[in-house]
Amino acid sequence: MRITLIFRAQKGLYLPVHYNHLVQSFIYRSIGEALARFYHQEGYCFGKRCFKLFTFSRLLGGRRKFFRDRGEICFEGRVRLKIGAVDNRLLEDLATYLVKTRYFRLGRNYCELEAVEVEMPVSPKGPVTIRALSPITVYVTESENGRRKTRFFAPHEKGFSEGILENLKRKMGAYLGRKEDLPSLEGAYIHPVCVGPRDLVVAKYKNYFWIKGWLGIYRLYLPRPYFELAYAAGLGAKNSQGFGMIEVVEKEER
Repeated sequence: MRITLIFRAQKGLYLPVHYNHLVQSFIYRSIGEALARFYHQEGYCFGKRCFKLFTFSRLLGGRRKFFRDRGEICFEGRVRLKIGAVDNRLLEDLATYLVKTRYFRLGRNYCELEAVEVEMPVSPKGPVTIRALSPITVYVTESENGRRKTRFFAPHEKGFSEGILENLKRKMGAYLGRKEDLPSLEGAYIHPVCVGPRDLVVAKYKNYFWIKGWLGIYRLYLPRPYFELAYAAGLGAKNSQGFGMIEVVEKEER
């Protein structure tokens, strides 16, 4: 399930350029305590890895102004935020709370909710052309000279597509609660279609570490269970930190 929040800040929405953690915190604050604790501390686990299985877009719409010297970005007018999750309770909790309160805080801004839109389900039978609404990040942690180093893959590298499919298999195992008898990923692929240097996003999360991800247009084919999982929870890693949300811009029925 996916929803879109439409809101505005009266005098413009002023946020740090790297605002992902503020949006994530806003989501946790706006759902019930037990649900927030589950997503923040537990999630869906597969072996030693746990996944939150929700994601969100970058802030969309609004006329943007950058203030690089102050490290801020300003959104003027109406702003949209898309949020997806495999568990409808998260989105229902969030929407119910915001509709009741109408006003909420995002960073140091007080915002007014104008509408909540529920997206129609998307479940194509064949390949689709997708757009990344938040950067897709794929990485491995390697050892170099006795030190741990993170290597991020670019969309044209083999590790990018392989990492996305392996990540999806782990997510499916975590969601279903088993390692065996998972749906087949036979024939699955993701290829960059229109991805250039300007689509590279280097984001800082909570002032702790840097994450590299890619926007752009891709051709994607996933068997239906995996597509529905990816559409709700995101492609690649760090989804609950605001990475990997996609939208379909063209589909091909089989």
